[in-house]
Amino acid sequence: MLIGMTARIQPLPPEQRDDATNELLQSMRIGDGEVLNIFATLARHPRLLKRWSAFGGTLLFGGRLPGRDRELLILRTAHTTNAQYEWAQHVALGKAEGLTDDDIERVQQGPDEPGWAPFDQTLVRAADELHAAACIGDKTWAELAEKYDAQQLIEVCMVVGQYHLVAFTLNSLGVELES
Repeated sequence: MLIGMTARIQPLPPEQRDDATNELLQSMRIGDGEVLNIFATLARHPRLLKRWSAFGGTLLFGGRLPGRDRELLILRTAHTTNAQYEWAQHVALGKAEGLTDDDIERVQQGPDEPGWAPFDQTLVRAADELHAAACIGDKTWAELAEKYDAQQLIEVCMVVGQYHLVAFTLNSLGVELES
């Protein structure tokens, strides 16, 4: 959600959810059973939520990229798309995957910021190139291909693309951060 924007589509309240929607949301609960606003809002379109969550869940929980690398890609994408909701959620996930406060600060500055490990810099640059040109440049691709196999290279593009979709949706719907 962009600062100052209110929700354009409110999360679907529990009393308005049918049994199928409740069942779908059951697997998306966190901690004390809370359903995050992203899921409760998208529950207004349960068929789409079901298919999107399977795709996104595969990238987030069943992908081939190391978690730390994936979170660098997601955080840079969240930053470049001004996806404040996604940024807030993935700072915590990134820290759980080993990102430091310094890493997270550098993500906001970009790939040319001093202090990056070389491959981290490559990941951030790949996210920027996808954002700016819808294609990873040859030099960056070659650097990624030195470390990643074909499935991981595909996932780099899919993760950045998936989180662009998420950013466009969250920003446009005005999904609000949880308190």
